[in-house]
Amino acid sequence: MARGKLRIYLGAAPGVGKTYAMLSEAHRRIERGTDCVIAFVEHHHRPRTEVMLHGLEQAHRKEIEYRDTVFTEMDVDAVLQRAPKVALVDELAHTNVPGSRNIKRWQDVEELLAAGIDVISTVNIQHLESLGDVVESITGVRQRETVPDEVVRRADQIELVDMSPEALRRRMAHGNIYKPDKVDAALSNYFRPGNLTALRELALLWVADRVDAYLTEYRSEHRVSAIWGSRERIVVGLTGGPEGRTLIRRAARLAEKGAGGEVLAVYISRSDGLTAASPKELAVQRTLVEDLGGTFHQVVGENIPAALLDFARGVNATQIVLGVSRRRTWQYVFGPGVGATVARESGPDLDVHLITHDEAGKGRRLPVARGARLGRSRVIWGWLVGVVGPALFTWLLNSAFPDVGLANDMLLFLTLTVAAALLGGLFPALASAVVGSLLLNWFFTSPVHTLTIADPKNIVAIAIFVGVAVSVASVVDIAARRTHQTARLRAESEILSFLAGNILRGETTLVALLERVRETFGMESVALLERTGETDSWTCAGSVGPRPAKSPEEADVDVPVGDHMALSLRGRVLPAADRRVLAAFAAQAVVVLDRQRLRREADRAKELAEGNRIRTALLAAVSHDLRTPLAGIKAAVSSLRSDDVEWSEEDHAELLEAIEEGADRLDHLVGNLLDMSRLQTGTVTPVIRETDLDEVVPMALGGVAEDSVELDIPETLPMVHIDLGLLERAVANIVENAVKYSPPGEKVLVSASAIADRVEVRVVDRGPGVPDDAKSRIFEPFQRYGDSPRGAGVGLGLAVARGFTEAIGGTLDAEDTPGGGLTMVLAVRTAQERCSEQPDLPVAATS
Repeated sequence: MARGKLRIYLGAAPGVGKTYAMLSEAHRRIERGTDCVIAFVEHHHRPRTEVMLHGLEQAHRKEIEYRDTVFTEMDVDAVLQRAPKVALVDELAHTNVPGSRNIKRWQDVEELLAAGIDVISTVNIQHLESLGDVVESITGVRQRETVPDEVVRRADQIELVDMSPEALRRRMAHGNIYKPDKVDAALSNYFRPGNLTALRELALLWVADRVDAYLTEYRSEHRVSAIWGSRERIVVGLTGGPEGRTLIRRAARLAEKGAGGEVLAVYISRSDGLTAASPKELAVQRTLVEDLGGTFHQVVGENIPAALLDFARGVNATQIVLGVSRRRTWQYVFGPGVGATVARESGPDLDVHLITHDEAGKGRRLPVARGARLGRSRVIWGWLVGVVGPALFTWLLNSAFPDVGLANDMLLFLTLTVAAALLGGLFPALASAVVGSLLLNWFFTSPVHTLTIADPKNIVAIAIFVGVAVSVASVVDIAARRTHQTARLRAESEILSFLAGNILRGETTLVALLERVRETFGMESVALLERTGETDSWTCAGSVGPRPAKSPEEADVDVPVGDHMALSLRGRVLPAADRRVLAAFAAQAVVVLDRQRLRREADRAKELAEGNRIRTALLAAVSHDLRTPLAGIKAAVSSLRSDDVEWSEEDHAELLEAIEEGADRLDHLVGNLLDMSRLQTGTVTPVIRETDLDEVVPMALGGVAEDSVELDIPETLPMVHIDLGLLERAVANIVENAVKYSPPGEKVLVSASAIADRVEVRVVDRGPGVPDDAKSRIFEPFQRYGDSPRGAGVGLGLAVARGFTEAIGGTLDAEDTPGGGLTMVLAVRTAQERCSEQPDLPVAATS
């Protein structure tokens, strides 16, 4: 069965009209004869949305009871049994009520798609998982209901539903989104113009990236090599030199001039060993480009201009930023340079910017890693000068200067030999000496045109010529080798020093270290493999890059570490000189892996120790605090059953009251113990709903005397998104703790107020208070500051209260009461911070 297609209406902000657009699309499809069914749409009694539901078939909803309340969710089985062509599912990021088929609604949608049913759904930009931190920094709200980006990216169609902030605020003011009594609070909090503008920009950029991915896929499928300048994409060519920072900043400024500009920094490394740039400098430049919103890339290529242009065309770049060459004027005899070559071959659709910098024209420094190793072009020039040069000199001397003399001829040929040694090293110089001596003997030594030498002095002269040529070539080659070795050792020491520093400071993870190996050696992928025994199969402890090796036999380079671990690299075969540094990387990778595992084991040990401490404290509580109410109940029951004493009605009632109080105390203690165990095991699942605070707090005061608490909860407070049961238990524990420590006759004040984007509940007592150094400890399990004046409790009340508060997204802190005492401050987010969970109202037109 073919998989169904997913169409998503992505909202730039709450209230822009996603649901209306989805229902309008359903009506259009029904008019064309398509079988459409509403699997789930929540209209929240909004008139325009309810009107759009007319004429659409709605599937049966599933009722689920949770905490004495009945909720309705999408019935996946009913929709699958109905098997429509198209199903409409609102609020893709919604979290289902516990007891549902799946945890998240997008998982329900996946089942429908797998069954071949097309789905039309809605989601807001703030619900995308990758944007959670960004949205929180903009609005101050952490979205609890999210959907993985990949789920939305896999959609066959994504349509942005957007409107200007001014239009959305007008819709809010007209009462089309919330009830009139909530409009003012919404406009002054979540729906501020700045918030809406930032969310709108996020949505536009996210959709633009998705469109760009479609464009890249289309260009790849149709083999389009020409650059389509749909957006400014600037490639920065880095050499690893200090001028790279200037180039990155200039490229970032160029990108800012155009909407949606993107910066891609690329370093081209050769495939003959360690990269030529300083790893420390490249790390600094990588951090800089990422801080400026760009991306860093490393490409292996022998021809730097060609590799740079291939990369730029591959990413559909519109501009290339390069630095002016650092070579001196005379060095241009070896070629025009990377900048000039790229500018000449870029073509009319790719602009090239050459940026001046402080290092321009100062000459090339010795490459850190490659040192004085002679490149291919220099070796070729050395052979041309050493072999072709003597032949050209012979022709020139015979035709233009026939009477120069043998001594001068030998000096000229010796000059060519020295030039060949400087350019190409030992072997081109030796070839030049041999060719030069033969040409001197044939053309310039009597008798000419023979290899015979008549004058013995000429034999000595030619012998000296050959000796000097070989000596000079050897000295040049030895100097080049020593310079290369020095530079290479410097590169290795810098790499190892940088690596060891990060390891000692604990700043490097295994993935980061493997990525460093891949970049340093220009490999395709790197994997750390391990096995428990000689005959066991290899498993991957960590890897980076595409197609990592699954065993050392599949790798191009394999570095064993001990008997049961190996660092395997794919991409090319490294020279033996690089394996020393690679072995150090492999040893460090094992150290990092061991450190990570030890850290995890330490965390588990800490959890076990905490669990043991709680169990020990629980046993102490059971043996002492729980036995106290049991002893009271036992004594009262035994007295009532005694036949020796005849109790009066007052005594009888007092004993029954003692039994009831003991049972209540016992129930409260056991409830706190159970709640703490739920928090420790992570099984607390809040059901967030929009609630008025003045409906919750009074319910939490049932466990204390009426005359012990003064309540001040204004009715004008904004609504909050909370789990009613969890907040009630948290407030009840806080109030009971405050009443317990308050002096006789002093009432505990419970007040609430709205501050910015949150509502604070303050529980104020006039008790002994708590020192600053003990304020954090009172929230730990089984902790009590001082002695409880009434000897009750196991020290779990405040720990449970904080756990429940954090579970619903709030905070609980302790402050000093002015004039003496302790104030507990419980803060929760207002409903406007969570308004994205509400279905959006329709708009007249969407785009």
